[in-house]
Amino acid sequence: MPTETPTAATARATGDLAGPGGLSNASVAVQFVLTGIIWGSSFLFMKVALDGISPGQVAWSRLILGGLTLGLFVALRRDRLPRSLRIWGHMTVLAVSFCVAPFLLFSWAQQHVTSGLASIYNATTPIMTAVMAGLLFRVERLKALQIAGILAGILGVVVIIAPWQGLDLSQSLVAQFAILGATACYGFSLAYMRKFVAHTGMTALVFSFLNIGIAAVIMLALTPFVALSPVTLDPWIVGSVLLLGCLGTGVAYIWNQTTVRAWGPTRASTVTYITPIVGVLLGVVILGEHISWNEPVGALVVFLGILLAQNRLTPPRRRGHSEGADASPAPSSDD
Repeated sequence: MPTETPTAATARATGDLAGPGGLSNASVAVQFVLTGIIWGSSFLFMKVALDGISPGQVAWSRLILGGLTLGLFVALRRDRLPRSLRIWGHMTVLAVSFCVAPFLLFSWAQQHVTSGLASIYNATTPIMTAVMAGLLFRVERLKALQIAGILAGILGVVVIIAPWQGLDLSQSLVAQFAILGATACYGFSLAYMRKFVAHTGMTALVFSFLNIGIAAVIMLALTPFVALSPVTLDPWIVGSVLLLGCLGTGVAYIWNQTTVRAWGPTRASTVTYITPIVGVLLGVVILGEHISWNEPVGALVVFLGILLAQNRLTPPRRRGHSEGADASPAPSSDD
């Protein structure tokens, strides 16, 4: 999540980084690490849940549980929902592109790829965001280094796919492209936020609730098509679904926004680097998954591309100026 779930860019899109104040730096650091662990664990939770329920039911469950969890926090804080129909329209677009579509794609794809590989591919989200923001929505002008970062990201994906091993269009390869489709949805959504949803006055919590909540309503409408197949439940499957929904699609959003407020969006977005490490380790240790040499090597190339695409390899003075710009409400191409 961002992970395939949202990070700092989501908060910037709301125009308000509201959250609990007075927290110590140690407390914020704990929430930052917990966010990375939970979002990195989401790939394990999906893999385990798929042993007893369908991909559609996985996406359905996590959105319903996440929406209920975030709705509870909104009710407790008594945050106000926006009244503008235009905002609700844009949030509905984001509910589909940022939640429904990618969650379904990830759930389906993880039937055919390891949870570790899925977590590695999820790290391409900042690359996809740079492409969408610069080429599709034109909300930022791509610099030479950013273009180099996009090309490096593409090279990293090629290394992960390993075409020299033969492309037989097997289900695994199709699943890998499905995951890239999911991260492209994230990139589209983050760029869309910057163009249409910035400076709306919503708090980060309300923004997250509407995003997940509207998606949950859409999934409820799709229940006859995605959630009525037979299920086989055991404590591991039920626990995975609850953790994926309540924590990964609920509480972790709030932890992330707390980090954004305390540290700023640029530092907070480095959670992108934690999630694939957690995802790969859990896949190997708990599920006994195996990784090929090309997967971590490709991931390193992708990370280099992210650094370039986000202007993080510029000289200190210029980077400091960039971070000052990042502190503004409008989102940039973070995961």
